[in-house]
Amino acid sequence: MTAHPVLVLGEALVDEFHDGAVAGGAPFNVARSLAALGAPVRFVSRIGLDDMAGRLLLDSASRYGLAVDDIQRDASHATGRVSVHEEGGGHRFEIHADAAWDHLAPPAPGDAGLVYFGSLAQRHVVSRSTLRALLKRSAGRRLLDLNLRAGADTPALAAESLMLADWVKLNEDELERLLAWFEPTLPALMARFALERVVLTRGASGYAFFGIRGQQIASGEGVDPPAFVDSVGAGDGFTAMLLAGLALGRDLDATLHLANRYAAMICGVRGPLPADPAALSPWREALHQLPAAEEGA
Repeated sequence: MTAHPVLVLGEALVDEFHDGAVAGGAPFNVARSLAALGAPVRFVSRIGLDDMAGRLLLDSASRYGLAVDDIQRDASHATGRVSVHEEGGGHRFEIHADAAWDHLAPPAPGDAGLVYFGSLAQRHVVSRSTLRALLKRSAGRRLLDLNLRAGADTPALAAESLMLADWVKLNEDELERLLAWFEPTLPALMARFALERVVLTRGASGYAFFGIRGQQIASGEGVDPPAFVDSVGAGDGFTAMLLAGLALGRDLDATLHLANRYAAMICGVRGPLPADPAALSPWREALHQLPAAEEGA
């Protein structure tokens, strides 16, 4: 079976913890995982022309095997930065404004079987226009990661993004906000925006997967990591494994189960990915050993 490439659109930035900086940004986390897991991926983003944060991101992409051909360089805007404030076992993000990824230019043309995009990358009119033009032209399945962060958490932006999506991944807090904004139930919400699937991540409680009429068609219990470090990037890990399974034509239920375990593993490392990419080799092997999806699934 021919693998379908995944086009990942959005921010690449540096997460600044109290004990050091690590590469981050939900799309960049997803793209690096996809590359390390052996799924075909094309990552479109923008960083500063030659700053320390940008060099850190390029180095990280290289270590995880992610091609950097579509990471644009910006001579006028610096690479994105986020201050991560850890509070009571969780974390709060302070996302600095007017970064290079806010000024994304149209990339070279290319086909994709799957397209990943988020809401945060649409906070600025330039990147918002670029992403939406790409999404409207795309023939591939479009998965929205509804990342409701400050500056990209309005009902209007959420609605416009949902109308461009086929599948949506969100957490319980984000679902609660959508139900308050638009419709009182998940089936009504999915019908309003013509959504095919919703992936709901529940943190320590696992996940649920909903079909076209809002019925739950799969779920999984939470998996405890050997030692909890932080939850940064856990949802991105889940999304990456799901996309990898879809791209490689793997059985959906088995892929979701593996994605749940992969997200738990991410909670046991500092930041969104293990420092040593070799730690992902067993997960790559597990993914490629999953059964193939049934014909037409």
